[in-house]
Amino acid sequence: MNDSAAAKVADGQAGPAVQVPLAGVMGWPVAHSRSPALHGHWLKRYGVAGHYVPLAVRPEHLGQVLHALPRAGFVGVNVTIPHKEAVLALADVVTDRAALIGAANTLTFGPDGKIHADNTDGHGFIANLLQQAPDWRPPSGPAAVIGAGGAARAVVAALLERGVPELRIANRTRARAERIREDFGARVTVHDWSRLDEMLDGAATVVNSTSMGMKGGQPLDLPLEALPPGALVTDLVYTPLDTEFLRAGRARGCITVDGLGMLLHQAAPGFERWFGVRPEVDEPLRAAVLG
Repeated sequence: MNDSAAAKVADGQAGPAVQVPLAGVMGWPVAHSRSPALHGHWLKRYGVAGHYVPLAVRPEHLGQVLHALPRAGFVGVNVTIPHKEAVLALADVVTDRAALIGAANTLTFGPDGKIHADNTDGHGFIANLLQQAPDWRPPSGPAAVIGAGGAARAVVAALLERGVPELRIANRTRARAERIREDFGARVTVHDWSRLDEMLDGAATVVNSTSMGMKGGQPLDLPLEALPPGALVTDLVYTPLDTEFLRAGRARGCITVDGLGMLLHQAAPGFERWFGVRPEVDEPLRAAVLG
């Protein structure tokens, strides 16, 4: 540093510091999230000057923390349980798909501090299937979705948009499945939880959107005898990566796709919006997240 520059720094006249963009994942709890490893891989890979951090935020503090983030240098955040529905009421702008799904997972903060809420889960779900099973054709037959939570709503919206002729859904609490039929229209049919096997008869695509089958959790005990060989079977659970549901699908002669790719692909739009780089979802990324 020359004498002139040093004098300017001493006088406080040096140019403004370059703002390093910050992003993160907000939830309660959040320590288990793989999003920091995911985005950290991309930041390093593309040489982006930015940071992505976990943000453990109690539900009662959500509004206060969220509105402070733009002033703290954050350009956006991912949102996970239990905040995905609550942030809609706090956002200034909500996309149509986030409003229809009733939840947001990606928030972007504008230069004016306004909070833009979107849901990229459906994008991640479809992108994962197209990458792992490129011959999959949604219009080829009915889709069956197990579960009716927030993830299921994103999956339903995405499958209907891709042209499935019929969408069958079942949930242990039937009222939640009925609500999806009311919200998404006549192509949705509700089936009894006790008759899941009948829902699979002739299905071309089957999705487990529940947490059943997750490591340490309740198993998903679902007979697949009615499922046609060659159907696509996918599980949103990715711990373990190869669930019992997927193994049963393979034994039936079905094409199977694990749930990790949905996590990876749903993250890509947010990263591009926040850091200005369109990231690639590939094997090195999977390895980094699994590691």
